[in-house]
Amino acid sequence: MSAALLTGKALAGLIRQEVEEQARKLEADGVRPTLAVVVATDDSSTHWYVRSIKRAAESAGINCRIVDLGRDATGPVVASVLRDLSATASVHGIILQTPLPAGVRTEELVGHIAPEKDIDGANPLSLGRLAVGHRSFAPATARAVVELLDHFDIPVAGRNVVVVGRSAVVGKPLSLLLLQRDAAVTVCHSRSGPLEKYTRSADVVVVAAGRAGLLTGSHISNDAVVIDVGTNVLADGSLVGDVDDASVRDTAAALTPVPGGVGSVTTSLLLLHTIEAAREQSTALVREAVG
Repeated sequence: MSAALLTGKALAGLIRQEVEEQARKLEADGVRPTLAVVVATDDSSTHWYVRSIKRAAESAGINCRIVDLGRDATGPVVASVLRDLSATASVHGIILQTPLPAGVRTEELVGHIAPEKDIDGANPLSLGRLAVGHRSFAPATARAVVELLDHFDIPVAGRNVVVVGRSAVVGKPLSLLLLQRDAAVTVCHSRSGPLEKYTRSADVVVVAAGRAGLLTGSHISNDAVVIDVGTNVLADGSLVGDVDDASVRDTAAALTPVPGGVGSVTTSLLLLHTIEAAREQSTALVREAVG
């Protein structure tokens, strides 16, 4: 048996089509969806990624502003820029790109992003609103997992889903999204004990721990669906996930590849969140004007 591959290319394409259609509608109403990406590093891979976001955004009809503060930017400078962008009506979505300069802490800055413009769910308020079921933007990677499961008609309601990793970027928000879908969710981490104690009985396993080869075929049952969120760069420059691909392919029922799985959907969802934010903000302005 070889696992079915749950690739993200087709889903990403469908999301891009929706983004382009909604961008045209907003443009016709006089609204140009605008995304601002704040960068404070000279890391070449980060700048490559940011340029790829800009290309994808502008090809879909979204204006993308790269705010490059340089590698020596201080925390107060970054915070001031985030507050200014949050107060700028023509900017609808904001991303604070990592890494940041040494000594500048992401968690101390993301609270300056207005929740309605926090399209990657970085502000703790966004996570809190998500936890209680209020409208908020989930981190795009976490939502990408759920969208992939939906796209391939993989149900989670009433099923055992194990999430490996508890980061605020993926593990925690993903567990909340899955709970909203009525899944029975278990979150594992470095203190949970032997991983197979949880994953062997899981219907769906999502791995987002940042450790290459963490999950092997011996950790899962034969009918499990495995979603690999990991992105690890090896010494030879190749990209691998958190799953030992060879052994899991021979065991799992289905598996997302790395690259080509969850990551390919994430950027498309960032653009969709920008569209959703632009639509919601423009509607709020109209209501305010009407009184």
